[in-house]
Amino acid sequence: MTRLLDREFLDLCLHDWLKVGALAERDTVDAVLDLSETLARERFLTHFKAGDAQEPQVGPQGVTVHPEVRAALGEYAELGLFGAGFSEALGGHGLPFVVSCASFAWFAAANIATSSYAMLTVANARLIAEFGSPAQVDAFARPQIAGEWLGTMCLSEPQAGSDLGVVRTRATFEGKDDLGRRYRLAGSKMWISGGEHDVGGNIVHLVLAKVAGADGVLPEGTAGLSLFIVPRLLPDGVRNDVTVAGLNHKMGYRAIPNCLLAFGENGGATGWLVGAEGQGLRQMFMMMNEARISVGLGAAALACRGYGHALAYAQERLQGRGSDGASVSIIEHAAVRRMLLAQKALGEGALALCLYAARLVDADDADSAALLALLTPVVKTFSSEMGLEANAMAIQVHGGYGYTRDFDVEQVYRDNRLNPIHEGTTDIQAIDLLARKLLNGGEGLAVLKARIAATLAAADGFAAETEALRAAWAEVDVALEMLRGSEKALEVATPFLFAFGHAVVGWIWLDLALAARGKGVRIAAGTAAALRYFTACELPRVGAWLACCTAGGEVLEVDPGWL
Repeated sequence: MTRLLDREFLDLCLHDWLKVGALAERDTVDAVLDLSETLARERFLTHFKAGDAQEPQVGPQGVTVHPEVRAALGEYAELGLFGAGFSEALGGHGLPFVVSCASFAWFAAANIATSSYAMLTVANARLIAEFGSPAQVDAFARPQIAGEWLGTMCLSEPQAGSDLGVVRTRATFEGKDDLGRRYRLAGSKMWISGGEHDVGGNIVHLVLAKVAGADGVLPEGTAGLSLFIVPRLLPDGVRNDVTVAGLNHKMGYRAIPNCLLAFGENGGATGWLVGAEGQGLRQMFMMMNEARISVGLGAAALACRGYGHALAYAQERLQGRGSDGASVSIIEHAAVRRMLLAQKALGEGALALCLYAARLVDADDADSAALLALLTPVVKTFSSEMGLEANAMAIQVHGGYGYTRDFDVEQVYRDNRLNPIHEGTTDIQAIDLLARKLLNGGEGLAVLKARIAATLAAADGFAAETEALRAAWAEVDVALEMLRGSEKALEVATPFLFAFGHAVVGWIWLDLALAARGKGVRIAAGTAAALRYFTACELPRVGAWLACCTAGGEVLEVDPGWL
């Protein structure tokens, strides 16, 4: 049977390390995880390959998707999992965010494409619940929390990817009604996952647009962005002026349509303003940051699934001979064991990092909020970039079979390759960490350092690991000080992010190893082995990445004509 996630490791993270017992009864948490694993296997994993092979199609009735996608999401809704992390007052189950994330990890591991419909819907509903009026919450958030409708986020345009200041979708005020200030929208949105399909009865689009001034001119920059709720079906059941202009055919996540959407080709799409004009980007950051954690979580889940495939294959595949001349499974070869241990250290380290961030959401205090803001780009980047490295090693363990469609690791790699780009590229995350969170802030860093210090003080029995972790963070500190005030800091933001992320995960593995003491032999020994590997083989990469940061700006000076 395919191992999607290591349940013992997940239990270690939640119960022994993150102490979720302070938030929910253990029986409740375990029941949710049991239910999630079962549904993920029986309804999501079953069309993992079929959904990839039979991509969404545009026809006379719109976009159709693989029928098992509809069936899976229907059961997900029936079991109340769309509303798992929402309050009971909103029709949810009131589970802690970290538990709902652990639940989602099973579905992401089983089928990242189908689970993405749910991820986007939950984030959409949470934004409306936070910033929308009571009438908007009732009309648009509650049906998504119930899983009756699905949702999207519509930011990018054909000419506007990361630079949202050049968004050209126009909103024109039309009047007021029970749902608030009503506008007519016209424009195009690109790369919209789940933008059109035949899964649910309605699709709630959250659309960034600009309201023209009295002179008809759109405001410049991101300060002019406003956020609008634009449903596919209006409250009276009439189809809104939203059409799919085409599908983007991506290398992964193929079971969810990725759309070019046209708003307002026949007079204007009806949308309702969320909050006030000009607040759109601030509001949307809530959804984007939740999505960044979810993308990181999905990438970590795929890394863990690939590791499970590689481990099973290595245990079964006979190749080479032992000292007695008998055939041996490839796990007996040192190179294969090294790759398996590397996958465990990277994939499960990423999963632990994501769950730690989710626990910070539940903490709901100033220090946790500052630390969460600091770690969000790390969560998204370490998981997506290092998870992909782990998936590459899973293919390597399989040898020539690994890059054939007969084995799942080929598709797992393709699916995960999208995650370093989803919800802001790695370089965008690097700018966020270095420029916004460290060079122009730094509140979260003090919290992080205090928590690392507490771990180091308690880490008796791990002398070599504590010394290496201290050395790695000393290197980070030196590099950060050199970059303060440097005009070239952003040129090396990405290697700095890689180094910072590895230093963070080195701390997490040490903290996990302390939590695993006294547990079963397999989990305690396995966690200690991952810590030793990460310390010896991964932490040295911190210095290598930071060498680029401290070498001086001339290292990256190049005339484009030379390239």
